Amino acid sequence: MSAGITVDLRSAIPPYEQIRSQISSLIALGALDPGTRLPTVRSLAADLGIATGTVARAYKELEAAGLVDSRRRGGTVVTAPAAGTPGARGTVPVPAAVQAAVDHYIAAGRAARLSDEVLLDVLRGKLGWDASS
Repeated sequence: MSAGITVDLRSAIPPYEQIRSQISSLIALGALDPGTRLPTVRSLAADLGIATGTVARAYKELEAAGLVDSRRRGGTVVTAPAAGTPGARGTVPVPAAVQAAVDHYIAAGRAARLSDEVLLDVLRGKLGWDASS
């Protein structure tokens, strides 16, 4: 799974948040089903070349959101939060048309040689999000 997770150390977004966001998105898109075991903290940290505490914080945030469950000796596993729980927001089914539009947006941005950070800033601007939030 770590091949799908990347960290941009030059980004203003903290590395733990980049990891949390990417795993949350993979869960929301159905790429990580309930019961899927995530890599160990040490393994993912080694793959990404970052500190284990960074990955541990990301996993802790995911657990707080109800998206994963960390078990001693059982590892960290994707959960299926009940509807209406705080973690359930990340598990809303995404229609194929929306996924296709996002894929097109990313492809167009990459073709224009825009960084992921710029693509996110454009999206946040269109959604009306404050860049500092």
